[in-house]
Order: sequence, then C-alpha cells, then structure tokens
Amino acid sequence: MTDEIAKVAVVTGSARGIGRATAQRFLEDGWRVALLDIDGETLSHTETALGNSGEIMAVICDVAEPEQVQAAIDNVVERFGRIDALVNNAGTAVFKPLLDTKFEEWRRVLDVNLSGPFICSQACAPVMIKNGGGSIVNITSISGLRASTLRVAYGTSKAGLMHLTKQQAAELGEVGIRVNGVSPGPVDTAMAKAVHSAEIRADYHDAIPLNRYGLEREIADAVCFLCSDRASYITGQILAVDGGFDAVGIGLPTLRTDP
Repeated sequence: MTDEIAKVAVVTGSARGIGRATAQRFLEDGWRVALLDIDGETLSHTETALGNSGEIMAVICDVAEPEQVQAAIDNVVERFGRIDALVNNAGTAVFKPLLDTKFEEWRRVLDVNLSGPFICSQACAPVMIKNGGGSIVNITSISGLRASTLRVAYGTSKAGLMHLTKQQAAELGEVGIRVNGVSPGPVDTAMAKAVHSAEIRADYHDAIPLNRYGLEREIADAVCFLCSDRASYITGQILAVDGGFDAVGIGLPTLRTDP
C-alpha cells in the first residue's frame, strides 16, 4: 500500500492494552496510525516499540478536553492528510460502591468514557466526510450491558456510549460514516490483572462459556474488521467480544461438573 492511498486510523488510549494492540493490528494491515493518549511517557515507549516511525505518530491528549482533541486532530491531518477510522478506546474506571463514589470521580469517568468519544468523533467526522466517509468504533463494555457491583460510573458511562453509538450511526450514515461498538468482556489487560483477584477471575471463568479471559489481540481483530471494507454494510451495531459472557445466566459450573 503506497503513502498516497494508505488509510489513516486514530486510536485513543493507545499507549497500552487494547488500544496498543489495535494500533499494531492496523499497522499490520498497512494503515498509518495516530496514537493518542494522556500518558506521555508510556505513549513514547509504545511509539518506539511499534517501530514504524514513518507510519505512526504519537500525540499526548486528554480526550475529555475539546481544545486538546481538536489540536491533536489538526496535527494528524497536517501529518497524514486524512482520517479514515477513529477508535474511541480511551477510558478510565473507579471501582467503588455506589454510595462511596464521589461526584468528582463520577464526573471524570463520564467525561473520559462518554464525552471523550463524542468530542473525538465531532473532531474527526468532518475530516472523514472530505474523503467520502469512514468508520468509527467505540469501545464499550459488557459492563454497559450487565450491571455489577463497584461499577456505577463505569457501567453507566459505557451504557451511554452504546446509545451514542446508535445515535451517531443514525445521523452519520448518509455522509458515509459507519459507527459501531465493540463490547469486550473480561480481557487480560494490565488493569484487569491489577484489580481482578484470583477469586474474581474464578467467578468470571464460571460465567463464561469459553471458560477463559479474552486477549487484547482478539478485541483488536474485531475492531479492525469493523473499520475495514469487509464491514461495509454494518453500522449501528454493538458487537460483544466476550466469550459468550453476555449470552448466558447461571449454571455453567454445575454443567461442567455433571458426569
């Protein structure tokens, strides 16, 4: 793929985890990638590790700040000349009981997880339109579909992001922009490893038909598919990449132990 026709993806929260895996996946498919993240030190390490200096650029950016986002997107357009895909992956979480969650914590989670995708989409969509369209993928979560303890702000933000996805799809389809969501289930990210105890991991295994955590690469594969021409007639959808977690209720441990 030549520089003249190489597509460009903007991936937020791409210094680590699912965002980094998604950036890597785009590069393997011949895309150029703009890495946006608030963590400048880790972002710099990631840019170096990906090893495609001519095909990537890194921009420090807080997605909850409209002026920072617009400046970042202006830099991307100046460097690459176009944007074909936006992956709204940047997110944050507070794991506290509902009554212990402070308003400032609630507001920050919604600012990043819900307002961030709105802001980034508003900045990228006009650039996409100039090139005839593009694709937006919002990284939601199974926590937006299924309530669980300690996630009042996170789960609510992701449920809102699912509806924002459908609103965006409804209005942007006629200008050639497809908008979909990917809802990861439990994934072996650094955050999950830090906050999921052995007991919690066992609970998840008991509730997942595939009986394991997902891999960052598996989420990235789904995202890149939705951004590709292979998904040209798919918009307004929320794809759960969760090993079947959202599809089942109780009883898997009993089923597995029955003779």
